[in-house]
Amino acid sequence: MDLSHRTVLIVGGTSGIGRELAHRFAAAGSTVAVGGRNTRALTELAQEGFGTVRIDVTDSASVASARDTVLTRYPELDTVVTMPGVMLLEDLRDPAHFETAATTIDTNLLGTIRVIDAFTPHLIRRGTGTLITVTSGIAFLPFPPMPSYAASKAAVHAYSEALRAQLDGTGVDVVELVPPAVATAGQEKVNPHALPLDDFATEVMHLLSQEPTPREVVVKAALVHRWAERDGTYDDLVAQRSRALGVLLPGRQG
Repeated sequence: MDLSHRTVLIVGGTSGIGRELAHRFAAAGSTVAVGGRNTRALTELAQEGFGTVRIDVTDSASVASARDTVLTRYPELDTVVTMPGVMLLEDLRDPAHFETAATTIDTNLLGTIRVIDAFTPHLIRRGTGTLITVTSGIAFLPFPPMPSYAASKAAVHAYSEALRAQLDGTGVDVVELVPPAVATAGQEKVNPHALPLDDFATEVMHLLSQEPTPREVVVKAALVHRWAERDGTYDDLVAQRSRALGVLLPGRQG
């Protein structure tokens, strides 16, 4: 992927990984717009020179409105990064967890689908472009305290695979970005092994610039998650991760 002359929309880019990728695409020479719900963050990004649009991925009307705004401002849009994500703890012993599950699925999976549905017709009409979905190492190696997060990201992985197959021949590529734990949004406080954000973004941009662009952009720190089942480490690693249950969910033995 030539990173220097793209027109990129990053949905969910007001903080963390998305915001850093916005800066990296811009530094590489691309025009970048950022979508999200955080008004203050959008204002800050606008002051930095980014295009901004408010979008709530759980609201179909908001997504449609944002699409119309973006395509009016950027009719040459050729790259859409969709990375809505909430990570919430769930105690599956308590039926009240269902509300958390519903919020997670609506945001992470259905939010991704809403954004893809909004922009795919435009990219198909152009006959070229890239959709970048964002999953997680947890899609391939679940973290038991966050079951619906893992399920939602596994679903986005499967959806990305199907989307790639259905868009074959249209000129629209589908790339899946698979982050490990990255030192952002407090991850560095609970996980001392979280990958520094700067290192993560540098590796991602390097992988994206390869020719051909990988179908899955998996940084080295995420390989242990992506290939755990193939490598025969899956059961042991899930057991290790299950130990966090005793710390994160009161009264539960890890």
